[in-house]
Amino acid sequence: METIAITNVLIFDGTGTDPFKGEVLIEDNQIKAIARDGQYLETGDAKIIDGHGAFLMPGMTEGHTHFSWNDQPSLSAIQFMPPEEHIVWCIRVAKRYLEMGWTSALGAATAKPRLDVVTRNVIEDKLFPGPRYLAGSQEITTSGGLGDNTLPHLTDPAMNFGQVCNGPEDMRRIVRMFVKYGVDHLKINLSGEYITGIPAEANPFSEEEIAMLAAEAKLAGKRVAAHARSNESVKACVKHGFELVFHASFADDEAIDMLAENKDKHFVVPGLGWLINTIYNASEFGITEEIATKMGYKRELEVASETLSKMHKRGIRILPGGDYGFAWMPHGTNARDLEYLVQYVGMTPKEALLAATKHGAELMMRSDELGQIKEGYLADIILVDGNPLENLALLQDPEKILMVMKDGEIFKNVRTILPPRGVIHSVYGGNPLVESGIRKVAPIDPMDSYTS
Repeated sequence: METIAITNVLIFDGTGTDPFKGEVLIEDNQIKAIARDGQYLETGDAKIIDGHGAFLMPGMTEGHTHFSWNDQPSLSAIQFMPPEEHIVWCIRVAKRYLEMGWTSALGAATAKPRLDVVTRNVIEDKLFPGPRYLAGSQEITTSGGLGDNTLPHLTDPAMNFGQVCNGPEDMRRIVRMFVKYGVDHLKINLSGEYITGIPAEANPFSEEEIAMLAAEAKLAGKRVAAHARSNESVKACVKHGFELVFHASFADDEAIDMLAENKDKHFVVPGLGWLINTIYNASEFGITEEIATKMGYKRELEVASETLSKMHKRGIRILPGGDYGFAWMPHGTNARDLEYLVQYVGMTPKEALLAATKHGAELMMRSDELGQIKEGYLADIILVDGNPLENLALLQDPEKILMVMKDGEIFKNVRTILPPRGVIHSVYGGNPLVESGIRKVAPIDPMDSYTS
């Protein structure tokens, strides 16, 4: 790979410090050096991307991703897509995520058994562009539960949205099947979902079935993600060590205490985008605000806002990721979740960005090399036209995402890549101070030093 210097940028490094003006040197796939105000990098033969004052930040992590949700108005409609077309859809959507600045993503469930695994593999093999990806299973459900779309006259399991479990031994079979397929984690629907006619506070699985999932996942070294809206389902996640808690809307104080006591292990990805957009943006598809309210979604949003605010104050990690991929909340609009974290959870804009970057790297189990602009870390970075700390909506506009780099490779760039710049001479008699590849110089226009 080429050596690239990104100059004249405002750097949000993902550590929690305020942004600073500076430069970043990328060598192969790693961040080699960083310069701050009053410093310029020793760039040598590096090609130059002049940011013209744009905002440089770590690539973001989408924590609740459904690549196989194909922007349809129902789970059944999603499942009807034939598998050949479905994998092509997933690969195309993965590219869309990457170009919107999501350099990592965690699969929250897939519509067919191997779609996530195949998508992850082709991205890792560099056959198609996409985020770093952790592949999930189909949703594990019960007969008549969320994700069981079979009809009395159509009982073919291949037509079903989820894998139906009936008893502990059936759970063992399902887990071992998905482990064989190569998933990174399992997904279980521990609670209901209003839109399917099942109350969000329902708890369909037996304790024996949940315990079997926990035991088999541990045996295989796999994490577990849970659709857990109800209070009891959140408690079950903590009790059984399920690290990835999706939704958690109705968690009571006891459940929040349990999460807080184990906050270094668990991640909460509430999926606020689903609640908000189903209430306010689904009228065209037959779900008016009145209907969504009768279903229970407005009440859930109110309760979830209070619950998640409590969690945030307790230091529980809450990440963006909102079940995108339905007709009223299509793929590519995911960055809305950052504003929702501010509006409904009480985060500051900086905390929302840290949730998407630093905590996202922790979710991906790569906190020692992702999520920060730091020397030695992998070069997953994006360049934004404007300051998201002042306006998070910028990250929703594809034209504002000026550059996307993953693993040192540029996948999107609207800035001109310039030839290497000449040596910058110091005002100290031509003998610049050099520290870790940085020359300390008088503040001059770096463009003056380019060779023709």
